[in-house]
Amino acid sequence: MRHYFFIFLLFLFSPLSPAQTVIYTTARYPVKDLPPGVVVQTLEGVSELEQAAFPALSPDPQQAGRQARRRMQQPDWKTQEANLTRAYQVLLDAYTLGIEKVPAVVFDDRYVVYGTTDATLAQQKLDAWRESQR
Repeated sequence: MRHYFFIFLLFLFSPLSPAQTVIYTTARYPVKDLPPGVVVQTLEGVSELEQAAFPALSPDPQQAGRQARRRMQQPDWKTQEANLTRAYQVLLDAYTLGIEKVPAVVFDDRYVVYGTTDATLAQQKLDAWRESQR
């Protein structure tokens, strides 16, 4: 249920951003030679971040609520919350764009090139595809 709540909040408060080039990847597919202006989004770590933020909540809803409120009073909570929000935002962005697998390079929130983290190579593949469509 926590997953849906975070995703819903992120969807409501997602800023509209101008089109750009974004690489969606995981630690398994590192990005090398990142061109200027290209954004890298790493898709992983949500479960680990949730576990770190709320390590052992009680199965009793009232007690779990008290534990969560105490946890949110800890000095490191703002950092934990920001990390968790960021991880969910990356997942939401990928889901919204229809990313089916990684690595993927997305151009202008419209075109996706799968199988590489090299933005230059992906641009070449996109250009070749566009040329073949004429």
